[in-house]
Amino acid sequence: MDIITQKFSEWTAGKGPKEARISVYEHIRDIPYAIIPELRDPVSGPPGLIEQNRGSCQPKHYLMAGLFGKLNIPIRFVTYVFRWGDSEIKYPADLKGLLSRMPVSYHLACKADINSKWVLVDATYDLPLKKAGFSVNEKWDGERDTVNAVNSIQEIIHESAEDRLKFETECRGRYTADEKAAYAQFIDKLNRWLETLRRP
Repeated sequence: MDIITQKFSEWTAGKGPKEARISVYEHIRDIPYAIIPELRDPVSGPPGLIEQNRGSCQPKHYLMAGLFGKLNIPIRFVTYVFRWGDSEIKYPADLKGLLSRMPVSYHLACKADINSKWVLVDATYDLPLKKAGFSVNEKWDGERDTVNAVNSIQEIIHESAEDRLKFETECRGRYTADEKAAYAQFIDKLNRWLETLRRP
């Protein structure tokens, strides 16, 4: 049994449809958030996310789409264009200093067809990050929109995971050398800082 099928069985055993989707959502949300560029691929990202027990919005929502598919819930992939500085996050000084050099970023979430309505399901941030101002979804009722993890500038709905990957790759390809350098510094410092937020 592959690791994704194994987790699906663990997370949904003995549960009705609504409880199963809430369980899948909460387990994915609770995987510690970290930006790991090599996990952006829709095929290798989800198993890598489970094996490393950390990852960002891309592998989390590619995994969710796969598991919701096993629950017969149709999914759309949605990109939200945003800026890291446009939030209530209480950044430490070294991260705050990088924000003005950061390019726009491309957050991935899912919309799920639940009770004939497209519902935003965003499992990006794990619970300990709430204390630093991250938009954490503490409770999802399995039926209504969650809070978007970012303050979005623009919403783009994709036809498929491959379409989303192509879109993001092209957008990131337009970053300047300075933006790429700032982004690399930012994710390294961000990942380290997030680990400190999870300490008791």
